[in-house]
Amino acid sequence: MLWLAICNIEDKRARERFKDAQKKGRTPRAGAGSYLVEGAGTSGWKQALQQLAMAYPERIEPYLK
Repeated sequence: MLWLAICNIEDKRARERFKDAQKKGRTPRAGAGSYLVEGAGTSGWKQALQQLAMAYPERIEPYLK
């Protein structure tokens, strides 16, 4: 729950940064409004998906095909 709350806050901040850049006449880079933390990306999705597929095969496997 804490992680989701942090993501929610960071999403709001990212949208604010995007709007501020537009107001100041700067051209935000493509996808800039979607980053949780400016300049950051998320890694480890492959491992997370593998763990989810093992724990919930009936839910995940249809989407992996």
